[in-house]
Amino acid sequence: MTPYQLWTSYYTIIRKDVVRMVRIWPQTFLPSIVTSTLYFLIFGAFLGSRIGEVHGVPYVMFVVPGLVMLAVVTNAYMNTAFVMFQSKFFARNIDEVLVSPTPPWVLVAGFVSGGVLRGVVIGCLVLAVSLFFTHLSIHSLFVIFLFLVLTSLVFSLAGLVNGVFAKSIDGINIVPTFVLQPLVYLGGVFYSTQALPGFWGTVTKFDPIFYLINGFRYGFLGTADVPLYVSTGLLVAFSAAFLLAAWYLIRTGLGLRQ
Repeated sequence: MTPYQLWTSYYTIIRKDVVRMVRIWPQTFLPSIVTSTLYFLIFGAFLGSRIGEVHGVPYVMFVVPGLVMLAVVTNAYMNTAFVMFQSKFFARNIDEVLVSPTPPWVLVAGFVSGGVLRGVVIGCLVLAVSLFFTHLSIHSLFVIFLFLVLTSLVFSLAGLVNGVFAKSIDGINIVPTFVLQPLVYLGGVFYSTQALPGFWGTVTKFDPIFYLINGFRYGFLGTADVPLYVSTGLLVAFSAAFLLAAWYLIRTGLGLRQ
């Protein structure tokens, strides 16, 4: 395929997803805004006034990065998983996509880009909402953007893998409900691992989402419980692993061909 044909294929896939997101914005964007507002109100305004400061910053400011990551992880994952599931069972157009001359890497890029875009937009919207509750201090805008994009990429790829294997809508919903959200909550959204006893502090460090929250928090506060290069390296490793898995599944049609 020529570069123009590759671009046309990619643009067609991403445009379809973006149009869908905008058309049903009360389902794609509004829930995260409402949920985040409630979190900021309850944990930030109400409990924050009693807790005081963490790492020398107001508690509401401390929880902002974690709440942003919660929204980004869930939305990036669900967007790609649902789009793939819809292509398999609702629209039933995945076979036509697979037999097209479009290379597998372009198909992966097209499906995943929608999840990345939704994750980044949701992250920015939640950050905008947080301004009504606290003043954001920014230590490194580059780190903030890096972790926002990498996190969206990792979980968009993970959602694509899940969407390939899911046999029902419950197969998609079970992962965010019983895997992602517990991992996010246990990853230091509302607390610093330095405040945990030795055993539980060690257990938390086996939670992969703990590292992305810490890296993202570093972008705001300039402090983290683990070195920044560890968090970045883990995200890059997960990105590569899920990218390879997604490319292989699309290339072989495993779990896709009806």
